[in-house]
Parts: sequence; structure tokens; C-alpha cells
Amino acid sequence: MNNIRRLVLPLLIVLLAGCSSTYYGAMEKMGYAKRDILVTRVEKAQTAQEDAKEQFADALQSFLAVTKIDGGELKLKYDELNTQLQDCETRAEEVNDRISAIDDVATALFEEWGLELDQYSNQKLRSQSKQQLNSTRVRYGELMTVMRRAASRMEPILATFRDQVLFLKHNLNAQALRSLDGTSRELQGDIADLIRDMEKSISEAESFIREMKPNE
Repeated sequence: MNNIRRLVLPLLIVLLAGCSSTYYGAMEKMGYAKRDILVTRVEKAQTAQEDAKEQFADALQSFLAVTKIDGGELKLKYDELNTQLQDCETRAEEVNDRISAIDDVATALFEEWGLELDQYSNQKLRSQSKQQLNSTRVRYGELMTVMRRAASRMEPILATFRDQVLFLKHNLNAQALRSLDGTSRELQGDIADLIRDMEKSISEAESFIREMKPNE
């Protein structure tokens, strides 16, 4: 299932990117403005980050458990660790996909908003809308900075996981366990940093959502 997901998701993203304007136009006719779609996508990214945070924490626990077993259980633990790695990769892909989807609709929203400023006959309203556009862009930029910083921490951790799982695959012995034990301390710090940044990003997303839905 994970392999199928990895093949299908990039294809869907390419297809959607090629027809974004058509998609947004169709959604608007059904009553879903770009602003609404942006909020929905931020909410989905927030959920994806929560899931990724929990998955990476679970994977670390599995990794630490492997370092405390004897050689007789190593093959079973390798299988478990390999599954955890695949699940982490899936969660990381989902987070990055969600961030890309947010960026796509935000770009369309800001472009439309900027063009429609010229439609105002009332200059006071035009000025107010322009100020709101600028402030929303700034807040969006802050959100993306935090989200991307958190997301960027995942790949180095995945690279370490991949190396250790691959090494374990071909070295189901005490030497492999010693290697894992040394790496586990590094991973604990890296995943603690990831969780901290994920929680900050989740909180930032929540704040952005509230600001975009002031009347609710």
C-alpha cells in the first residue's frame, strides 16, 4: 500500500498543478472561495504534521527497543523497524504534499486579490483591502517559514533511519546493535528537535486558521 501511495501521490500532484485554475474556478462556482480552500488545506497540513510527529516518535521507540534485545530477536525487530521507516517516509511525503498544496492555492489567492484591487471605485476600501492583503501575505510567509523548517528536519532523520535499517538488514549481529546504540543518542536529539518544531508549526497553523476565520 505504501509503495502504491508513493507512485500515485506525485502523479496526482502533477495533474492537479496543471489544472489548478480550472479546479479553483469550479470550486468557486460551488461556493468554495480560494480563501476557504486555503484554510482547509492548512487544517489538513496541521493534521498531517500531528500524524508525522507521532509516527517519528513511535519509530524512535522501536529503534531504541532494538538496541536492548539479544541477537535471537533481531530479525523480527528488523522487520518492525523497517515498517516504521516506511511509515515515517509516508508521513513525511504527506506533510510535504500538504505544504505544496497550501502554497498552490495561496499563490492563486494572492494573485486574484491583487488584481481585484483595481476594481474598487472607493479608494478608502481599496486601501483597506490592500493593507489586509499585505498583512495576510506576511502572516502566510511566517506560517510557511515555520512549516518548512519543521518539514526540513524530517529528511535527515529519515536518511539516518535508512542507513541503520539497511546496515541492520545485512548485519543481524552484535556489531549492528552497537552501531544502533551509538546512533540512537543522535536520533533522540534530532527527533526531539523535530517534535518541538512540529508543535510550533501546528500552533502557528492554528493561529493562522483563526485569523482567516475571524467570524467563527
